[in-house]
Amino acid sequence: MSKEVAELNKKYNKWVIALSIIIPVAVAALFGIRIPNVERLGFLPPIYATINGLTAVVLVWAVVMIKNGNRVAHERLMKVAILFSVLFLLMYIAYHATSDATKFGDSNHDGILSDIEAANVAGTAMIYYFILISHIILSIAVIPFVLIAYVRTLSEQFDKHKKVAKIAFPIWLYVAVTGVIVYLMISPYYP
Repeated sequence: MSKEVAELNKKYNKWVIALSIIIPVAVAALFGIRIPNVERLGFLPPIYATINGLTAVVLVWAVVMIKNGNRVAHERLMKVAILFSVLFLLMYIAYHATSDATKFGDSNHDGILSDIEAANVAGTAMIYYFILISHIILSIAVIPFVLIAYVRTLSEQFDKHKKVAKIAFPIWLYVAVTGVIVYLMISPYYP
């Protein structure tokens, strides 16, 4: 590795570490913040769920492109996937900054899960929470992998990029797909 590449990696690694910490901490902190006197942005969840679905399609398409030797298409598709993820994050934050959390099973939309409502979803609640929790944990875990893979591309270390991408891809794909599943499962309970 040349001195220039080493310096580039060192520079970008600081950003990778910073963003890998800042993004999840900021999202967690913003979860408790409600913007006063702003209309609830209830139209956003189906949009950001669609973006998650599109991200999954783009990720698979990008892998097909690189396996077919089309590096340019692969790079463009990966930039689209990153853009989709950023758009998702911005919309997700905007929605949660203007809306109270929706309770899974709250069919009368009063913000309280009654015993009857809980009993009605008892068979699916464990599945929903397993998918939701794994989705959240892996959405945090994938951030440094995606950023490191991107940095390895910028520094033209394609062999190292490939090793990181083999870890990042299935996690990112799982997060994108489960984002859609979580939305489909919780959407009947949105107010």
